[in-house]
Amino acid sequence: MLAGTIGFIEEGVEITATPGDLLAKPRGRWHTFWNAGDDELRVLEIIVPGGLEALFRRLAEPGGGYSPDTLPSLAAEYGAEIDFEATMPLVERHGLAF
Repeated sequence: MLAGTIGFIEEGVEITATPGDLLAKPRGRWHTFWNAGDDELRVLEIIVPGGLEALFRRLAEPGGGYSPDTLPSLAAEYGAEIDFEATMPLVERHGLAF
């Protein structure tokens, strides 16, 4: 069951979505998402072509302790880029933590 409220930004447009909503995150366009509610967030993400899901599995492993200094090189191993210059204002505005 999908649950919670997701915050999502793509190309400067910020929205929230709840169960039943559909978001598309085109490859090659900067985007990010976060838990925008107080409850647990559960989403179904379909990544095509596959491969990037391995990065999310790795991030979920206990003891990862990734930071803005270490996360970009980990993401690069999976062909992803991280833009902390664009992400950190969202972290601050929404009081997020990694």
